[in-house]
Amino acid sequence: MRETTYFILAALQDEPRHGYAIIQQASALSGGRIRLATGTLYTALDRLTGSGHIRVVEEQIVNGRARRSYELTRAGRSALEQHAEQLAAAARIVTERRVIRMAVRPA
Repeated sequence: MRETTYFILAALQDEPRHGYAIIQQASALSGGRIRLATGTLYTALDRLTGSGHIRVVEEQIVNGRARRSYELTRAGRSALEQHAEQLAAAARIVTERRVIRMAVRPA
């Protein structure tokens, strides 16, 4: 899973959000590393909707434009949680080795 996809799904973990709110939340969750352009976001949202990871839960017309809110599906939540577990396992490999190296290092 790409990092941008991970943070888009993570942005929807707690509640449905519209596009701009997803951009804001993904940036906040990533500590500012993820800065989604509008075109990139909507391409990803179309792909994630097509794959069944998210769905449109509300559509409003605001200033003459469609404003859609998205939420995670069960499949999207599962994919997000699986990827988070993979990242955590990968991080443990590094952090556990660091602890072991520090423990065996002479004082």
